[in-house]
Amino acid sequence: MSSPSPSVEKVVIDGPAGAIEGMIERPPNARTGIVAVCCHPHPLYGGAMQNKVVHTLARAAQDQGVTTVRFNFRGVGASAGQHDDGVGESEDAAVVADWARKATGATRIWSLGFSFGGFVAYRLATQRDAAALVTVAPPVQRFDFTTLAVPRCPWLVAQGDADELVDHARVLDWTRSLDPPPEVRILPGAEHFFHGRLTELRALLGAWLAARTAEKP
Repeated sequence: MSSPSPSVEKVVIDGPAGAIEGMIERPPNARTGIVAVCCHPHPLYGGAMQNKVVHTLARAAQDQGVTTVRFNFRGVGASAGQHDDGVGESEDAAVVADWARKATGATRIWSLGFSFGGFVAYRLATQRDAAALVTVAPPVQRFDFTTLAVPRCPWLVAQGDADELVDHARVLDWTRSLDPPPEVRILPGAEHFFHGRLTELRALLGAWLAARTAEKP
């Protein structure tokens, strides 16, 4: 699963609540045309862009030659502002996506997120017409996804069936109610943070994202 390390550039993006701390990671021979925005888990429970699952999301995209942008939501790390229960964080993600497009010249956005970040990534996908969406352990018990438009882009849900924070049965019920439904991958025995399963998760995500690189804009 090893691949050449990307170049890493720390960035500060002008956001709606002030400075947004982020990093842009460019793999060697990065593809033109696509950039992936990666959203981290809940800020009030230790979520930040350095989270291991978010790092795994980014690496899965970089494995496909896609440049990634990770960032801290408002009030996390060096990002200004205060937690806003997903509303302001969605504004942050939209600004980051717009910045990422300009910084890379990309025409397509991949919206990737874990847990709380999955909710934000979902909203970003509908707000910025993403070319692909990945939600890992989407927190259906905490946020009402049913009030939101269903994404029209290719969409993958990855979920562990031993998740202690997100009920995988509720995730399955929700995804089955959607039109069109997302692709769903259940990792047997995996819990919320995918301890000991990150390599497997990266391979699963990478295989799905690889097919997205072949799709026409």
